[in-house]
Amino acid sequence: MAKYALGSEPVVGLLTSSKKKEYRVTNRLQEGKRPLYAVVFNFIDSRYFNVFATVGGNRITVYQCLEGGVIAVLQSYVDEDKDESFYTVSWAYNVDGSPFVVAGGINGIIRVIDAGSEKIYKSFVGHGDSINEIRTQPLKPSLVISASKDESVRLWNVHTGICILVFAGAGGHRNEVLSVDFHPSDIYRIASCGMDNTVKIWSMKEFWTYVEKSFTWTDLPSKFPTKYVQFPVFIASVHSNYVDCSRWLGDFILSKSVDNEIVLWEPKMKEQSPGEGTVDILQKYPVPECDIWFIKFSCDFHYNAAAIGNREGKIFVWELQSSPPALIARLSHAQSKSPIRQTAMSFDGSIILSCCEDGTIWRWDAVTTT
Repeated sequence: MAKYALGSEPVVGLLTSSKKKEYRVTNRLQEGKRPLYAVVFNFIDSRYFNVFATVGGNRITVYQCLEGGVIAVLQSYVDEDKDESFYTVSWAYNVDGSPFVVAGGINGIIRVIDAGSEKIYKSFVGHGDSINEIRTQPLKPSLVISASKDESVRLWNVHTGICILVFAGAGGHRNEVLSVDFHPSDIYRIASCGMDNTVKIWSMKEFWTYVEKSFTWTDLPSKFPTKYVQFPVFIASVHSNYVDCSRWLGDFILSKSVDNEIVLWEPKMKEQSPGEGTVDILQKYPVPECDIWFIKFSCDFHYNAAAIGNREGKIFVWELQSSPPALIARLSHAQSKSPIRQTAMSFDGSIILSCCEDGTIWRWDAVTTT
């Protein structure tokens, strides 16, 4: 288990720091009565950078952000099981370049929707309990990972429908896995976190031949020799409560718990002893009234900024790569009072979306000063 490194204190951002950017509400949509748990822009295909997906209840909806604050509905998928409640959604791609919307939730089934035909392309059954997050490998967008209440993380090939790897076992999580993320440049590396208060870093390097085999497999997916990865290369106890969102920032990790802040830290591994090492906490980004679990932050494509909502319907936008951290904007609206489960920043950070417990989607646009 990683221990804190002694030395310099983390730099804490000030909530009073000068606003760098002004955003204004340009749209508010009431999608339905059920809570919306996830919203995500498509960062994989430049043709669709202004397209986003949301999930709530048994519905997956795809929208497009147009000029002047307009949000157009492109398509909607309603799951056959009315008791399904989707918690997460991600964009992925088939090997031929066609876009998929991948969603999962309370039923533990991953639905891969072909966004071209609006039909189910595949359904993945394997997790023994609900799915809390799905993320796509940006360098190979037909690979997705899922984090589940069943204490495991699974790696899937959406093209062939194969479960390639299961990250669980002796060194795995001891409670629900709430969030998972692929490293932006090291294709072998993922990070996961959850209700056991830890963040775990895993390596797929020695299993990579199975990943490659999954693309050419012609037999039934159920006959694929799925491998268990039992031991992470690093375990960090940065938080003293549930860790519900973690994202790589280069080789550093941004993570949050239920204590009103996002933490930026560096895992320092010991080469000789896997799983061991130290944690250097670099910066903290305060987020007032962010003390309930299952609130996820988002970043623009280049990770210049992070946007996070709180339980009072307010959004805080932090500049990530400045020290001390600078608050770019604090967004609030008289009618936005419901907890914000997730935000989505557009490719260049000029649009921020939030999806809320009351079934609303809010669109904020950066005000361009001429």
